[in-house]
Amino acid sequence: MKLHITLALLFSTLFINNVYADNVNEKTCDQALEQGDVVGALTAANKALSFNSRDKDTLICQGRAFSAQGDLNKALTAFSTSAKLTKDPFDQTIIALVTGQAYKAAKKNEIAIASFEKSIDFAKVANNQAFVRINQNAIGDIYFENKQFDQALAQYLAGSKLANNDNERGESFERVALTYHTLQQHDKALEYQLKAYLMHEQVGTLDQLAHSSIELGHYYTMVKSYVSAERTFNKIIKLAKEQGGAYYEAQGSYMLAKVKVAIGDIPEAKALVEHAKSIAKTTNDKALAEEIEQETHDLF
Repeated sequence: MKLHITLALLFSTLFINNVYADNVNEKTCDQALEQGDVVGALTAANKALSFNSRDKDTLICQGRAFSAQGDLNKALTAFSTSAKLTKDPFDQTIIALVTGQAYKAAKKNEIAIASFEKSIDFAKVANNQAFVRINQNAIGDIYFENKQFDQALAQYLAGSKLANNDNERGESFERVALTYHTLQQHDKALEYQLKAYLMHEQVGTLDQLAHSSIELGHYYTMVKSYVSAERTFNKIIKLAKEQGGAYYEAQGSYMLAKVKVAIGDIPEAKALVEHAKSIAKTTNDKALAEEIEQETHDLF
């Protein structure tokens, strides 16, 4: 259920990295951040800034590294200094976005939302709909995490209208579907998850398709469309076996077990749960074992 937030953060990070990929020092800093090497990123940034203290791109990278380190004040100083070095609305879009991300990481959500809204204003001036969408999703994520689901839904729906390709549409539709599901509007959740699935089926990665399939089957189950749910889970279990995706084979199996319980086939449901548990044991995946136990402990 948390995948959509993780993917959003990854997408915006990669987008920022690609924007500034022509700067060798900044790219080195970004590569270190992508690898989780915050100290290395700061070392690269500091070295670059020792040669040119007015390099706005390196200052952005330095600020992101400070934020990753949990030092909000230093991050804000780096972003503020960078903002003073440019009047370009696209640069200002990026700076406001990473500032909002820093505030969000520091749990200062109201200020984070204000920064994201500021980034939207700059993005509109720059005529860049992609970053309008990224910021709307970022605001939606804050509302979602705060259980303000109606406000989250409004942001996600607005963002989905700005999706520029099937990958973006798939990502946006999954956000909308999950929010409708959380609001107990399962028919609408199914509608948007089916849209997401179709997008991921065309252009998504195997992980995206697998996750989307699991969610689609789950929503079919919620609306008691058991034939469609069973077909969807069997399809992803087959794909997972063929592609070596043990986690999704296990997840599809215990989710299919829920369908079997709903239609009264308890023996098959028990066999599916045991199969899922055997996968977790064979792969020594303790997190998966805990997930299976949590999802099925009161199933029978």
